[in-house]
Amino acid sequence: MRGRWGRARGRARAGHGGTTVTARLGAATLASAAVIGLGGAPGPQALAAEGADTAGAPRSASGTAGGYAFADGAQRTDGAASTADAVRLGAGRTYRSTLPARGKVYYRLELDATSNTYVSVTAVPPAGRTASVIDGVKVSVQDGDGRSCDVDTASFGAAGSPHPVAAWAAREISPRKSLCQEPGTYYVAVERVDPDGADASPGPWETELTVVSEPPLEGTGATSAPERWNSASPRPVAGEPERRAGGAGFARAVPVGEGAWRDDVRPGQTLFYKVPVDWGRRLHVTAELGSSSTGGSGYVAAALDLDLYNPVRGHVADVGVGYDGDQKSEDLTPLPPVAHANRHDVGGQVGAMRFAGSYYLVAHLATEVADHFGDGPVPLTLRVRLSGAAQDGPGYAGEAVPPDAFTVTEEDRRAAAEGGAAGDDTAMRALAVGGIGTGSVLLAGLGAWTLAARRRAVPRAAGRSAAGGPSRGR
Repeated sequence: MRGRWGRARGRARAGHGGTTVTARLGAATLASAAVIGLGGAPGPQALAAEGADTAGAPRSASGTAGGYAFADGAQRTDGAASTADAVRLGAGRTYRSTLPARGKVYYRLELDATSNTYVSVTAVPPAGRTASVIDGVKVSVQDGDGRSCDVDTASFGAAGSPHPVAAWAAREISPRKSLCQEPGTYYVAVERVDPDGADASPGPWETELTVVSEPPLEGTGATSAPERWNSASPRPVAGEPERRAGGAGFARAVPVGEGAWRDDVRPGQTLFYKVPVDWGRRLHVTAELGSSSTGGSGYVAAALDLDLYNPVRGHVADVGVGYDGDQKSEDLTPLPPVAHANRHDVGGQVGAMRFAGSYYLVAHLATEVADHFGDGPVPLTLRVRLSGAAQDGPGYAGEAVPPDAFTVTEEDRRAAAEGGAAGDDTAMRALAVGGIGTGSVLLAGLGAWTLAARRRAVPRAAGRSAAGGPSRGR
């Protein structure tokens, strides 16, 4: 059983470098331009090389469904009813798909003989008041003979409140495993857990899929998990919480660091945050629900569900908070320091703390809260503590896909402290805050970026022309 609220989850196993502001602005502007049709979208050959479905033109998959904000530019792809028709998923890509109420859908992976591959599927049920308590999503990675490499299941839990849940499965290279070690074609199978259960939604669900590739180590790594670590929970971070509005999806998760962070959450709403956690550091989280101002009464046993996911959106731990209108708090279970060797632990929570990067805090307030305390928001505070000294990484023999998936950069730390989005999102968010229309922003950004590029190219072109060489713009 998953968590104290009886949230079913099972696993079965067989056997940022720095950039200039101009560069970020240019990349972000071109990416956004591609989404709205201004050019820069990859051609069919590039899409095929990265595992895109080339049967039709690529479609933008930004937007929301069931209150969930999907990743901008996520590629639409359809799961197949048979492995023979499965579309390839490429590492480093995010996809948007649909899960039927019944039956499995399949996707295809082409894997080498050295890298670990992690597939996460976020299921987004339609908004509603209730759901089957054991319904959710089941994900497995299988080899060409139908043998399972890994299986995971995520369900809504005792509250029966529909909300985004994510399950993950992996193909791992290990000398201790006999299955799924060869290069070749593998398949991802996705299905509903309990579509016929009481209050289960009868229609299809939207899904968001991600694929992350982890390179092998340069040398021989540890073959067992760390034997000892301090499992005591430290005192929660004290002090007045700072306002930090949560995001509506993994791709829109709002960065936070050590401190106390406050937002208001409505019944049925899910908030997403991300915490950069480096190698050797421990993450401690306390969730608090503030007292109700509506004067309602009653008790909701599973009012708040707080889930922790690792950088590949793999579930680590969760905690539930009951609510009777008075302030309540609960701590996330003590977790070990982030270490590559944690993967050798037989426990799911320790094993999931296997790499550095952005860890996600996903907070959902059950729809039942509205029955007792109204539809208004309830104060939510997350007290986040990071302990332990940051350490060097394990020494990978190559680069993860996407790059920096398992690192924490200075940009990540700044975003967590200041509340801005890391990477290209920072530039785009700064433009959006200016209040300029989207089209004007993109055109202005493209103009500024192009002008800067031309100014850099002029003296170089002049020099090449004077030397008798060809003059070519950059």
